[in-house]
Amino acid sequence: MLKLYIQTTEAFKRLASDKDGVVSFEYVIVAACIVAAVSAAFGTANANGIGKVLTTSIGTISAAVTTAVSA
Repeated sequence: MLKLYIQTTEAFKRLASDKDGVVSFEYVIVAACIVAAVSAAFGTANANGIGKVLTTSIGTISAAVTTAVSA
């Protein structure tokens, strides 16, 4: 029982001193901020502006790929 207790406390000590989890969490925060910025820049509606251009372009590319695959 004492051996298990020592292993558990050592595992908690390693976990508390591990900085890799903090860095990963920071990357998640940065990625969320980038997604929010892109979302704000392009908007959620595709009625006009950049959203319309992107939707049209993706549709054109999809049609070209479908045509190329079926030919």
